[in-house]
Amino acid sequence: MRFLQIAGVEVVEVNRPDRRIRRARGKSDPVDAEAAARAALAGHAAAAPKVNSGQVESIRVLRVARRAAMKSRTQAANQMHALVVTAPEPLRSRLRRLTLAQLVKVSAASRPGEQVTGPAIATRVALRSLARRYHQLTADIGELDALLAPLVAAAAPKLLQLNGVGVEVAGQLLVTAGENARRLRSEAAFARITGTAPLPASSGRTTRHRLSRGGDRAANSALHRIVLCRLRWHEATRKYVARRTAEGLSKPEIMRCLKRYIAREVLRAILAPPSSEPTRTNTPGPG
Repeated sequence: MRFLQIAGVEVVEVNRPDRRIRRARGKSDPVDAEAAARAALAGHAAAAPKVNSGQVESIRVLRVARRAAMKSRTQAANQMHALVVTAPEPLRSRLRRLTLAQLVKVSAASRPGEQVTGPAIATRVALRSLARRYHQLTADIGELDALLAPLVAAAAPKLLQLNGVGVEVAGQLLVTAGENARRLRSEAAFARITGTAPLPASSGRTTRHRLSRGGDRAANSALHRIVLCRLRWHEATRKYVARRTAEGLSKPEIMRCLKRYIAREVLRAILAPPSSEPTRTNTPGPG
């Protein structure tokens, strides 16, 4: 795609092959290529693809490394706890009441010796290895966070001013929107991408909507974290929840509405030109 864009060829994005064609003709690379070409020629696929250059692309690749480090650190912590559970009794009784931070500190400083003479020594060696890995991964995550913070602030300064939005959440939302976020034709399009567009689920005299299970689930998770933060700390959002609860809406339905409001606000913040004097926003949701 990058080669075609540099060459000046117009590129459109095809979301996925038509399911009816796939059921009728099966799946192969030539069949999928033909279906994509026909969708583009017919005008069914007209979305502009993301630009994979600039600050947002830098944020994306750094987040890939950070996500991998976070996952590996969580695995190391889980493995340490599992080793403590199965350790010989004298060692287990000494370590089982420690917090994760204490366990990592004690294990990293352990000196089990050079010879493995039994399960207790082997367990101490394994715990020391995992603790040192945990420390290294924590340092890597800190370095990546230090690189990500100025990139995110430069890419969308007003996004970080929103209530409940930090560097991690803002980075994910920027990656979802892309460097060329103005390719999104409306707020509804961004809501569809983030899985916050309401889907009708009415029947008979009951009129209701449900959460969308499509879109970028990582972006949906980021919006969910904003909602959780505002439910706890933002008075206007809490008043909104009380009002909609009195109207008979369930908590999932209220959170769906909040996600939709926040998705609209997030896109406006991403598209807003940077100001010389940023101020913290205190109207993050429906009042």
